[in-house]
Amino acid sequence: MPYRRRDIAPGVGEGRRLPAGPETPVFCRAREYPAGTIIALHHHPDRHQLVYAESGVLVVQAGAGRWVVPSTRAIWIPAGMGHKVSCIGAVGMRSLYILPQAIAQPPASASTVSVTPLLAALIHAAMDVPTPYPTASRDGRLMQLILDELQMLPVLPLHLPQPTDPRLRVIGRQLESTPEEPSTLQDWATRLGVDVKTIQRLCVRELGMTFGQWRQQARLLRALEQLAHGDKVIDVALSLGYASPSAFTAMFKKRFGQLPSQFFHWGQYPISPSRAAPRRRQLRSLAARD
Repeated sequence: MPYRRRDIAPGVGEGRRLPAGPETPVFCRAREYPAGTIIALHHHPDRHQLVYAESGVLVVQAGAGRWVVPSTRAIWIPAGMGHKVSCIGAVGMRSLYILPQAIAQPPASASTVSVTPLLAALIHAAMDVPTPYPTASRDGRLMQLILDELQMLPVLPLHLPQPTDPRLRVIGRQLESTPEEPSTLQDWATRLGVDVKTIQRLCVRELGMTFGQWRQQARLLRALEQLAHGDKVIDVALSLGYASPSAFTAMFKKRFGQLPSQFFHWGQYPISPSRAAPRRRQLRSLAARD
């Protein structure tokens, strides 16, 4: 996605160079953050980053939008992209830092991805790998398997796009702060002194979605934050303006492919047989070399 004037620009914030040299294609850092921690706007000029929430929920402002990253998920941040991270509740953060030349086809923009049980186990093991590490070693092979896994991660719809038009930005601020607010498209048109069709055109042009889809996405992302805190489905549904828990559950499953009760459980992660077999072979090969 090209940089727009009001996005968080590449290189914005403190540039934080990392200690590992080019002989280390990927390494891991583990951090524990108390609830309410805010990691100030910064960027890593020389490495991509995968920020994995092993526990807790992260809210990340990066590039052209806002991402919610619940536990067992992660966000991919390209090298040089400015980003700010807020911790919703206590967070166990695990970050992978990847040399751009170490991965063949990295995502070009920030995106939230699902972390497989295999990748989660690899990241956990990588926390204990010192840098630098020999390529032809158990540690080197473990890190190479991480690079292989990073190219197979499914992207999740956990992104709330940010508009540049000042009229849409007024709506966007309201959706972020109070997504349950019931104002209709006509209400907003009257409030902003514009035609309904003007807002419709702006939404499609700037966000790639309708006003209704934008509002629905804001509500679903807030729902994830609340569910991760342990709130009951019925309380989440009613707090966000849904007529009933079943209506909320149906919308949640349509958007995320899982029921709210399943979303934070490893056992519900869908792995197709065609992807599971190569992974089993990778694990057997790794074990045989050790």
